[in-house]
Amino acid sequence: MNAMVLEQPGRPLKHQMVQIPLPAPTQLQIKVIACGVCRTDLHVIDGELTQPKLPLVPGHEVIGRVTLVGAKTSGFRSGDIVGVPWLGYTCGECKFCRSERENLCENGLFTGYTLDGGYAEYMVADARFCFPMPEGYQDAAAAPLLCAGLIGFRSYRMIRPEAQNIGLYGFGAAAHILTQVAKAQHKQVFAFTRDGDTKGQLFAIKMGAGWAGSSREDPPEKLDAAIILAPAGELVPKALKDIDKAGQVICGGIHMSTIPAFSYDLLWGERSVQSVANLTREDGSAFLKQIQLSPIKTQTTYFKLSEANEALDQLRKGKINGAAVLVME
Repeated sequence: MNAMVLEQPGRPLKHQMVQIPLPAPTQLQIKVIACGVCRTDLHVIDGELTQPKLPLVPGHEVIGRVTLVGAKTSGFRSGDIVGVPWLGYTCGECKFCRSERENLCENGLFTGYTLDGGYAEYMVADARFCFPMPEGYQDAAAAPLLCAGLIGFRSYRMIRPEAQNIGLYGFGAAAHILTQVAKAQHKQVFAFTRDGDTKGQLFAIKMGAGWAGSSREDPPEKLDAAIILAPAGELVPKALKDIDKAGQVICGGIHMSTIPAFSYDLLWGERSVQSVANLTREDGSAFLKQIQLSPIKTQTTYFKLSEANEALDQLRKGKINGAAVLVME
């Protein structure tokens, strides 16, 4: 089968022919329909996440069709359309798994990082961590929901329910999905983009933001919460400056540049800063229920599997509005 393979961080992926994987008893074999191109993929490929399985097939925003079901697997059958997320395995035994915090599992494995992912025509995945995709979300356009959507939603759920003014810093794949969720719940969204990114700001308004501007600008109102989706540590003190007393800053990325020192007065007033790590299966189930109640439309730019390096480079340079998706040839 065709696959895009990472042999060494810091180098482009190689287009290779590799064996079609067969499922273990608890796995599904999946014919990939499409795989989203996530910023986390960039962190893996660029060497910012330092412990990948090598060689590695990246990709963890997978929509695919089940082709084989492992002998000890129930609940799925050949032909089912499933989504495969970042979280690929947990032990079920560590203190985090036993306290319903499997996203922090001490022995966790992750799709497209420590497990081969979806930049390929076929993959295998632990059936326990695959989601049956609902009607209306079974094609390539749904691929970004499996990380941009899920991790964004976990970040969003950390905000107190009474929060009304929500800032999104970095308006890419996750933010354009979150904006639609927040608007459906009658929240006001303030979108922050790179300096001079007028196109991105217009895109944010189109997706439902009530205000959009540069991350250097002050919002017209104090924020109740801020979600930082860009991997830029300097946004943390800026977001603290933008939020009101008791406001929350949620850092939604898996990697961020160094956070600069800031004065205590920015944090005082019971403001808080919190990171988001991975997801739980409960997050996935809740998100899929939410998007059936208030449908989400993703903005996607499609690439062939063999064009994965081009898609990654465009994402790296901030040239993708919404999400990039690899569609199998």
